[in-house]
Amino acid sequence: MSLRVRDLTVHIGGRRVVDGVSFDVADGQRLGLVGESGSGKSLTALAILGLLPDGARATGSIRWNDRELIGMPDRQLAGIRGDEIGIVFQEPRTALNPIRTVGRQIAEAVRIHERISRREARRRAIAEAARVHLPDPERIVDRYPHQLSGGQRQRVAIAMALACRPRLLIADEPTTALDVTIQAEILDLLQGLVADDGMSLVFITHDLAVLSQIAADAVVLDHGRVVEQAPVRTLLTAPTSPVAQGLLRDATATVWKPEGRA
Repeated sequence: MSLRVRDLTVHIGGRRVVDGVSFDVADGQRLGLVGESGSGKSLTALAILGLLPDGARATGSIRWNDRELIGMPDRQLAGIRGDEIGIVFQEPRTALNPIRTVGRQIAEAVRIHERISRREARRRAIAEAARVHLPDPERIVDRYPHQLSGGQRQRVAIAMALACRPRLLIADEPTTALDVTIQAEILDLLQGLVADDGMSLVFITHDLAVLSQIAADAVVLDHGRVVEQAPVRTLLTAPTSPVAQGLLRDATATVWKPEGRA
């Protein structure tokens, strides 16, 4: 197993917001963390990379290729972030630095982990921009985030996360802020890149319709606890937990219809 989470618990201000979460992500597996807002899925993801907010405390075990991440010094974690594990956040407008060109931001992880020259960094940024299908990559790398559309900013965020070819990608609601057409394009892009690189994926969402397009297995969270683990196909046809049943009703009311239903 490339990632093994056992009894993960997160406290914030004396309140337990993640409560005994356990799951595995094997090499090449696509796993969804799904639940309603406030279920603890994003905090679970942030705990993996040691990015919890100030005042939060994680206990339990998170092992990445047999290395324990909980309690690991931040300097060591910094060597894993971006290089071995990449993350794409929900809202690129806040994830991107508004006063730095997108090319510099795409190349930042590469320069940190590979110690390359500025010229080589620019070349890599252009290549990564092309890889995520940004238009006119040689010019777009010199633009700033506010000069791009929402879909283009999300492509930049994906390029940043994948520039060092990590073995695991965490995608935290990466399509929520996008319209349906752009959402489909981003999902197709992610699916292709994950397959091309043979990486593992943890995809966080509240939408089973979205999850059905990109993940094979899922962990359902409710109030910080795991309430169901099943293949996504099972969640779409015979969910057992009330939370998953509610998420299925929401999904069938939007963009996904199970076979045989009107």
